[in-house]
Amino acid sequence: MFVEVNGLLLNTVSFGSGSRTLLAHGGWVASWELWQQPMELLSDQWRCVSYDHRGAGLSVVPIEQITLQGCVDDVVGVMDALHIERCIVAAESLGAPIVISALLRHPERFEGLVIVDGVPPSTKAKQAGEAPQPEASKERPDYDTIVAAFVDRCIPEPESEHLRRWGREILMRAGGEAAFRMTATATTDPLPPVDLSRISVPTLVMHGSADVIVPPELGRQVAHEIPDAQFLLIEGAGHVPTITRPLEVVEAIRARFGR
Repeated sequence: MFVEVNGLLLNTVSFGSGSRTLLAHGGWVASWELWQQPMELLSDQWRCVSYDHRGAGLSVVPIEQITLQGCVDDVVGVMDALHIERCIVAAESLGAPIVISALLRHPERFEGLVIVDGVPPSTKAKQAGEAPQPEASKERPDYDTIVAAFVDRCIPEPESEHLRRWGREILMRAGGEAAFRMTATATTDPLPPVDLSRISVPTLVMHGSADVIVPPELGRQVAHEIPDAQFLLIEGAGHVPTITRPLEVVEAIRARFGR
């Protein structure tokens, strides 16, 4: 359902019910579908909520309002709109700096953190490298071509063409202007670096061993800097194990946070 958050209409979804809530955030301009399979599996005992962030999926907003800072504001905004007092927050890829920033700004609203193939706000992390971008001196490439190449890099697993097709459809739904705007804001107006040692909630950091978008060693570094973090390397997985390895993602979440 569409809810009003900070003056914008954002598309939200909710699965299941339970005493524990997982709020999931996608990366770049990927819709909530990035978390669809894990949420379906968890919803037997959890309330699982996700949404299309600014510029992603069906959340169509004015281009100038697609900013990382705006996305940070929306995390708690969505929680308020859906009457979520506290939750475990999860994010993939470029969603990681967004939810980490929200957690550190409102620590009382969160009881756990899940990071999948993502990095915190940091100049060393090279956030913009997660999303493809044309060189400023060259003509902007066709968005279809960029998406096709990007998805191929994100999902290198064999026998996964059906998942690559799904990934392409997810990203194409956003549209080129929104995608380039998200890349531009990550490059020119990134979130400020954070002190990961300030994260005081149990944390699970998962990373695909075959991720060529965000190297696994960055995931290890993130887990090392968060006081109560566990690191899980998913062997053979690429950049989006929430799509390619949902069972392993869910098993890790249950093991870390309980059923």
